[in-house]
Amino acid sequence: MSTLDGTVVAITGASSGIGEATARLLAGRGAAVVLAARRTDRIDTIAQEIRDAGGHALSCPVDVTRAEDLHRLVGTTVDGFGRLDVLVSNAGIAPISQVADLDTDGWTAMIDVNLRGVLNGIAAALPVFREQGRGHLVTTVSTAGLKITPTMAVYAATKNAVRTLLEGLRQESTDGVLRTTAISPGYVRTNLADSMPDATIRERIRDNMRESALPPEAVARAIAFAVEQPDDVEIGELSIRPTAQG
Repeated sequence: MSTLDGTVVAITGASSGIGEATARLLAGRGAAVVLAARRTDRIDTIAQEIRDAGGHALSCPVDVTRAEDLHRLVGTTVDGFGRLDVLVSNAGIAPISQVADLDTDGWTAMIDVNLRGVLNGIAAALPVFREQGRGHLVTTVSTAGLKITPTMAVYAATKNAVRTLLEGLRQESTDGVLRTTAISPGYVRTNLADSMPDATIRERIRDNMRESALPPEAVARAIAFAVEQPDDVEIGELSIRPTAQG
């Protein structure tokens, strides 16, 4: 029996990349998964493929900037599988640029998705975790917050805000109910560069991804490692990057 048999996991940003890989891996290890994203056709297809392979999966359209969407995700999960054990907050965008470019629309979008989206998930999931007496928040942050580089100041700021948020929440949750995990990937082969409006920056990031990026499945395995720990073990933070990444 897998350690994930019977575990119920909701995943945002599940239509591609890390989110999709995580849904497929956890379902393959026995978890019931609920895939959430804005691209309804993609999450419907992935959920059906998981079911066709013998797994348990549902899909739920979600825009993480909308608090009501996260409440609907949690409700769909509890209605469908009876509980929610883990919320993987993976949705994120990176319209990066130099601060002096004053891309205030990009700043707002990153704050809304990368930070507010995580807060919306916490607000929806935490009451369920408290009622159940257990729950786990796993959030995708970034090594961009560990090593600050030009063009990534605001993006890194949103990720570091989430890192700080999870640590504060962990310290407030000393009753053993809640576990928190911040997963910090380095370069991963995903569609993240698609959200970068500056063509020069976008191509530089894509070049880096082509040269040394990890497959999304590598990060999914790191998430699975954190989730599979017994309730009295918390993996607070885990960085995963290509060996060749500087």
